[in-house]
Amino acid sequence: MRVIAHTCSNTEIVCALGRADWLVGVDEHSDYPVDVVSRLPKIGPDLDIDINKIIDLKPDLVITSLTVPGHERCLQRIQESGIPHLVTQPHSLKEIQSDIQRIGHALAAESRAQALVERFDHYREAPAFSSTIPILIEWWPKPVIVPGRKSWVNEMLELAGAHNPWRNDDSESLEITDEQACAAAPEAIIMSWCGVKEANYRPHIVERRTGWASIPAIRNQQIIPISEAWLGRPGPRVLQGIEKLRSVVNACMKR
Repeated sequence: MRVIAHTCSNTEIVCALGRADWLVGVDEHSDYPVDVVSRLPKIGPDLDIDINKIIDLKPDLVITSLTVPGHERCLQRIQESGIPHLVTQPHSLKEIQSDIQRIGHALAAESRAQALVERFDHYREAPAFSSTIPILIEWWPKPVIVPGRKSWVNEMLELAGAHNPWRNDDSESLEITDEQACAAAPEAIIMSWCGVKEANYRPHIVERRTGWASIPAIRNQQIIPISEAWLGRPGPRVLQGIEKLRSVVNACMKR
């Protein structure tokens, strides 16, 4: 089967299912696994795929996504082309598991998919924490964008012993004010800027915001970079993201 994966998470799922050799193209932002994506034709940027390049690659299936605003334009191009496609749009860890199973079925990799799903279940079976600490996860620095209720990150934080102060806001993500950030009093601020390499994250941008000096995370120098590759991509590596969040929680608890 000839498969094209659109979005980093779908590319990573296909590879985790042992079907990397079925890939004939990926989007320009898919960067992992490096040895796979480096050799594959590119279909254009994540938010602006080139449908003609996709057609030229003669795929049997395009796996696409609606996880970021703008993806709907890409989906429309794929639909209009008539190419068979599968769409992912998870908001929870359970839905990520479901997507893995759907992709596994489409790629005749059901057993690999089930094994991966069971790894997620292992994390969910962990004992509940008696109390949790507030952590601000920052998708974007200006304006400050954080996850809302419709984000798998809420469960990731809960499994790490923390919580998202905006977990009850009925949205995938939202812009917050300086006043809202201060009122939430997060114990840690995690920079997970989408589309930016972790090496280019700048803690001083967070520290210098008006009024933020009173926030516990700022006072205690708990501004932590964790690439969106571990938190913002609904695929296998969110499990490693949970471990990274647990390290942040442990550091906060020791203070």
